[in-house]
Amino acid sequence: MTALTRGVDLVLRLVITTAFAILVVCVVWQVFSRYVLESPSTVTDEMARFLFIWVALLGGAYTLGQRRHLAIDLLPVVTKGATRVAVNAGIIAAIALFATLIMIYGGTGLVSRTLETGQVSPALRIPMGFIYIAIPFSGICILYYCLTFLADLLREGRGPNDQAETPSPGGPLS
Repeated sequence: MTALTRGVDLVLRLVITTAFAILVVCVVWQVFSRYVLESPSTVTDEMARFLFIWVALLGGAYTLGQRRHLAIDLLPVVTKGATRVAVNAGIIAAIALFATLIMIYGGTGLVSRTLETGQVSPALRIPMGFIYIAIPFSGICILYYCLTFLADLLREGRGPNDQAETPSPGGPLS
């Protein structure tokens, strides 16, 4: 694993865990304010929704990078040799194509259109483009991991679903 990949992993881990911790605090406060104070907080409700978007998108990118994503690996398992390399290259290409076209290109278009129109969130009054930046940012991370997978495939024959080592007992973020 390169230093750059370790750095990307570290940044994603920190952002995900921080966002998730804040998300939990927002939800706890939302429940408390709704049922104990009988006055629900609209700010924490909206913040929790936005943090959930970021956690889900960045968590998906991080999970892909750790090779722990949900995968149906029937074809890579039943093939061998050059066919297996070709199948794995096709899987990597499909993921990279989706990340590039839908997440990066489409997400960047969404962010720019939203920022141009000046759309802001109702409670927090922050530009919605800042929330939607999670889409192209996650796409860039996914594309980066696809490039590392392709390098591993060409160098070691290791596909995107092949684990190098057993998962740590502390879970994916340890």
